[in-house]
Amino acid sequence: METTGKTKWVIDPSHTEIMFRVKHLVISTVTGRFDLFEGSAQTNGEEFSGASVEFSAEVNSINTNQKDRDNHLKSPDFFDAVTYPKIIFKSTSLTKVVDSKYKMSGNLTIRNTTKTIDLDVEYSGIVKDPYGSIKAGFEITGTLNRKEYGLAWNAITETGGLVVADDVKLQINVELMKV
Repeated sequence: METTGKTKWVIDPSHTEIMFRVKHLVISTVTGRFDLFEGSAQTNGEEFSGASVEFSAEVNSINTNQKDRDNHLKSPDFFDAVTYPKIIFKSTSLTKVVDSKYKMSGNLTIRNTTKTIDLDVEYSGIVKDPYGSIKAGFEITGTLNRKEYGLAWNAITETGGLVVADDVKLQINVELMKV
């Protein structure tokens, strides 16, 4: 559906992953994901430079494959899912750097705190799937400091190290569908 030269795209949730990684005890990495999310992009035709992107994830869908840890992450110590049920991202710019590499900046809101974040985007291309839908693929990476968003809980080990690192690495694999 194109109106006034704009093309709308929506996330295909069955072909998209929203993942994060954070160091635990400085020696290992815990990986998690959000299972419920939605998002869209608006472009000029099929050109992604200058696109506007919106995304939200349901905090209660956090999944680290460990129920007790997931419940702790949903608690007021971390995301406080009851009070702040969604993580929200709205782009402010999407700029082509070179070839298939883009830089996306935007406002990320976690726990009612909004900060600017810069993300690296690798564009994989556009194809028509076997059902006639037009799809576009992206790999998005970035890092955020969880404490800047009020995710400040931590503990100190007996050797003086922190249980949870401050930096969280984002790995988002997105398939958009043209609507």
